[in-house]
Amino acid sequence: MGSAIRFQQILGIRFMVANTQVAIDQILSDGGLLVVPSAPVLKNMASDNRCREAVLAADFAIADSGLMVLLWNILQLDNVSKLSGLKYLRSLVRHTEFRVPGASFWVMPSHDSARRNLAWLSENGIEVADRDFYVAPLYDEAIADPELLRRLEERRPRNVVICLGGGTQEPLGLYLKQNLSYKPAIHCIGAAIAFLSGDQVRIPVMVDEFGLGWLWRTMSHPRRYGPRYWEARSLVPLLIRYRDRLPSFDSPTLVA
Repeated sequence: MGSAIRFQQILGIRFMVANTQVAIDQILSDGGLLVVPSAPVLKNMASDNRCREAVLAADFAIADSGLMVLLWNILQLDNVSKLSGLKYLRSLVRHTEFRVPGASFWVMPSHDSARRNLAWLSENGIEVADRDFYVAPLYDEAIADPELLRRLEERRPRNVVICLGGGTQEPLGLYLKQNLSYKPAIHCIGAAIAFLSGDQVRIPVMVDEFGLGWLWRTMSHPRRYGPRYWEARSLVPLLIRYRDRLPSFDSPTLVA
């Protein structure tokens, strides 16, 4: 693909189609909100207004869902390439600009996760001071976090990395985008770092390249992740029906 960037609208979302390094260079240069919507998030584009608004308001979206990419390319005879959040993060943490001390601020899901994730970052040459990470609380339906906002305004990092679950991290990213007085790059990469740090099952590079991270994750914890990915099958009829168009809100999503 060289250095070209193109954008492809799928389910009303403007996805960036580019190789990993070009995508990262663009995001670090421009700043703004990056989302990496998985199939379990995409299937709710017709029913979860909070997440829907956040994904649509993002400055960048990358095609993390192997199911979406496969089905889109079959339906449209296209060649959109999958760019997983895991592959994106692997490249991001090697970027010279990102590795500068104080350049990143991390939002973690728990203290245990923070301990493992920060240890992995340290092992890979990224030292994160205590003031440069934050353990998120359990958010209400309306996501707002004045304490996180205060810390970011105080530190003013160029990168904010949100490591929370899909459906929560996107609205939190939008809240930060709308309320910060400056424009950092806000990377909503979800559990990607957990797959590297061992906080969740480690996903090998080749498994990720073949788009089988979901299967690897399900095999590690079938009862936890199996139902989540099984429910994501409702993305299939949604994509067949709407393709590049934004789904009508509360439209029926027939189970395949």
